[in-house]
Amino acid sequence: MITEQQLLDFTGRIWGWMEDQWRNKRYWNAKFDRFARIGAKLSGRPLAFNVAMILVAVWLITGPLFGFSDTWQLVINTATTIITFLMVFVIQHTQNRDTDALQVKLDELIRAVEGANNALLDLEEIEEEELELLRVRYADLARQARQEIIHRKTTKE
Repeated sequence: MITEQQLLDFTGRIWGWMEDQWRNKRYWNAKFDRFARIGAKLSGRPLAFNVAMILVAVWLITGPLFGFSDTWQLVINTATTIITFLMVFVIQHTQNRDTDALQVKLDELIRAVEGANNALLDLEEIEEEELELLRVRYADLARQARQEIIHRKTTKE
């Protein structure tokens, strides 16, 4: 038989573990990251769409059973609002992670290519005005390169 003191000790250990986990940011970030990746992967599959369509069909079919009541409408409105609200965070997290990974890959390519402009590394950290100036500069370079190609084609013909 468990004594009251044993139960208090056990509860105290559990509470201590929960406090440690709550403070452990890395633990919770890893949990959310895993949840978000799995959630985004699953929600982007045809099966998820089919399940959603079936749920909507069931909701529509049950309309006459509930007399198309306010509660019947509130069920679908509440469910879709909650799901949409939560999916915004899941999708945004996944998109941020993918963007960060892509940025690291691009930075490595710029760094590894001889003659590349290393000033372009870490562009995502500069101010909007500076980024716009660089965008205009590289748009001009691209325009000049296209004009050179057109000029070469016309001189060959």
